[in-house]
Amino acid sequence: MDVYTDTVEQYRDFAFHTAGYSPCFEDWSNRVIDDPEVLAWLETLPRPKRQPNLVFAAARWHGVPAPAPYDVLREALLADDGTIRATILARATQTNEVGRLATLVPAFAVASPGPIGLIEVGASAGLNLFPDRYSYSWGGADPVGSGPLLSASVEGNPPLPTAVPEVAWRGGIDLNPLDVTDEDQMGWLAMLVWPEHETRREQLLRAVEVARTDPPVLVRGDLLDELPALVDQASEHGTVVVFHSAVIAYLTGEDRARFHAMMTGLVGAGRCHWVSNEAASVLPDLDGAASAPRDSAGFLLGIDGRVVALTHGHGLSLRWL
Repeated sequence: MDVYTDTVEQYRDFAFHTAGYSPCFEDWSNRVIDDPEVLAWLETLPRPKRQPNLVFAAARWHGVPAPAPYDVLREALLADDGTIRATILARATQTNEVGRLATLVPAFAVASPGPIGLIEVGASAGLNLFPDRYSYSWGGADPVGSGPLLSASVEGNPPLPTAVPEVAWRGGIDLNPLDVTDEDQMGWLAMLVWPEHETRREQLLRAVEVARTDPPVLVRGDLLDELPALVDQASEHGTVVVFHSAVIAYLTGEDRARFHAMMTGLVGAGRCHWVSNEAASVLPDLDGAASAPRDSAGFLLGIDGRVVALTHGHGLSLRWL
């Protein structure tokens, strides 16, 4: 979802993506579209802060139950004394969907079979920086690795690894890195999980426990400014793999182009490999993006600027192209 589109389009898009997957959020989004008073309330917010999951999470944070009828949400927003609005302005949708590792790990293995210095752009709390601490089952096959199990269905012929990545160093960049030991911040991450998705919520809580045993290096700052130096730091430990998932959509169009150019330059100079996992419209200049199939629930997975697969947005499926 593009957070820079108009309000109605954001809610229409979210309704489309939650259809049959989160009945509560699908209903809330569709009802917002036809509610002039709530739309007027939303349009008092900065455009990137109107995004449905952020607004819905802030309302839930302050007591709105979910699943629940739309009128409960509507009443809370229109009667807000500034409390919900303040949370929307102060927080962000830093979801840290660890299930995506089931679709990212095969790409990590293609990028480098040996020890890697792993960097996540838009790392939030850094929960996805521990691919070596999980086990994976692809297409129902016997698990690879040890630790909590992540699984994905598989189509095509992906180069599935026979071992988990060897991570020699891990770090990330975020405008507002979250502390895995902070209960308030981790509670907010759990609130961002869609209301019917208890399995995802439990998976998130397990990921927090994994990260707390060895918190990663997280740099506060703009990815366009901080990434080259972090690549240099990671290169002292192994082949550098830079990855991101559902992050670049939060950049403006101009900054997306700048990011693509920067990554192309870093890869071309041999300084790192690049694994991207974003909605199809976010990085349109990836090799193969224009001709790749479209999946309403998914992303395009790229390696070093070339599309190789379609992935489910929460890591449930991998379709190799």
